[in-house]
Amino acid sequence: MNNKFIDYCLHKKGAFQDYPLGEPDPTAIKIAGKIFALFYEEKGYLNLKCDPVIAERLREQHEDVRPGYHMNKQHWNTIILAGSLSERDIFAMIDQSYDLVVKRLPKRSQAR
Repeated sequence: MNNKFIDYCLHKKGAFQDYPLGEPDPTAIKIAGKIFALFYEEKGYLNLKCDPVIAERLREQHEDVRPGYHMNKQHWNTIILAGSLSERDIFAMIDQSYDLVVKRLPKRSQAR
């Protein structure tokens, strides 16, 4: 699969890999037990947390950004990895997702 995206996520401070439904799908990338990226290898999807206003705008601008697959549609987007989005755009969305989750963690968890 797109291991470069998983590797990118795992290089974030405190990030770790988990398989909430068993291996291989989906692969969750978490910080302090909170998911910020969810990879569906078989479907070629990546779910990322997003500010609701930005999430809606991204869906309007990119056909490969959809409401979150099996997630809260207001706060999560699904990215079609084989689509037209650039790697740079996907990395930026990963950064935003990570930052949103970290910001909501207790201060002691943010410092780790």
